[in-house]
Amino acid sequence: MTHRFPIKEIAAQAGLGTATVDRALNGRAHVSARTKARVAAALAELERQEHAISAKGRTVWIDVVAEAPARFTTALREGAEAAMTQMAPVVVRLRFTMRDVLTEAQMLAVLARIAKRGSQGVCLKARDTPAIRAAVADLMRRGIPVISVVTDIAGAYAYAGLDNAQAGRVAAALIAREVQDGAVLTSQSRDDFAGEATRIASFRAAMAERAPKVQIIETTDGGGLNHATGAAVGGVLAAQAALRAVYSVSGANRAICAALNAAGVHPQIFVAHDLDADNLGLLTRGEITLVLHHDLAADMRGAFRHILRFHKLVVDNPDDGPAPLSDIQIILPENVPTRFGV
Repeated sequence: MTHRFPIKEIAAQAGLGTATVDRALNGRAHVSARTKARVAAALAELERQEHAISAKGRTVWIDVVAEAPARFTTALREGAEAAMTQMAPVVVRLRFTMRDVLTEAQMLAVLARIAKRGSQGVCLKARDTPAIRAAVADLMRRGIPVISVVTDIAGAYAYAGLDNAQAGRVAAALIAREVQDGAVLTSQSRDDFAGEATRIASFRAAMAERAPKVQIIETTDGGGLNHATGAAVGGVLAAQAALRAVYSVSGANRAICAALNAAGVHPQIFVAHDLDADNLGLLTRGEITLVLHHDLAADMRGAFRHILRFHKLVVDNPDDGPAPLSDIQIILPENVPTRFGV
């Protein structure tokens, strides 16, 4: 076993004699597998403690950049601020740049400013376009890790968020239990948010298997904003008397529900994403059926740990494997978490 610690220190950590530790470290005979495991665990613990001591008091500045409606960025900010308190001994400080719309040019300008100013890491929710990928690559070359959050971006150092393909499959499974004919409406904010595109593609494939007679009607480019999404949905509803279900990938569900009511269309099931303030109200009033929810605080904890790992400020157990994606929770009016105050 390779190490850089005095044998006496390893022995004290492992609770073994120095001679036993010496034999284990040098691969000599008469050392049991259990003893070898204790020595290896002691080395791992000493390394973790060494990193903790060196990281103590270290301030890490992280930029959180997101193009998303305020209902989402409010939850994202709350999740990030909750996660930052759980990164001890490192002190995490956050800088937020979050707007309803960040055009490609605006996003590139934000990322260029970060590259010039410097940062220890960027948590990014952005469109997956060639120009933005190039900006991400530039940040990475400068030693600034970029963690894509909720929606992936090719070339990012890591991804933190839910499994979007799984989310699409779950939505299809729930809808197909209720609907086997007619039409289902999907609402997506933009084609170039990779996470939403993955959800839709997975949903479409799963519906083809589970409910092949169902027609899927897709709306997009509402940006997740109420006015634009409501207009896009209203534009297709007039010819959809047989609409049986809605799968809202991106939100703006108050506007979707208003458009449905105005058209006199009442779907059997309405599946939404994220238990934000809008969806909480719609769910408790029965205007949407269920919400596929994931914990943004857990996403941000994962994102921050990726950044600290990049800078070698945390040591993870290699047996733990890669950081897991967020679990999807199916939230009904009957099981709204108590922390949402219902």
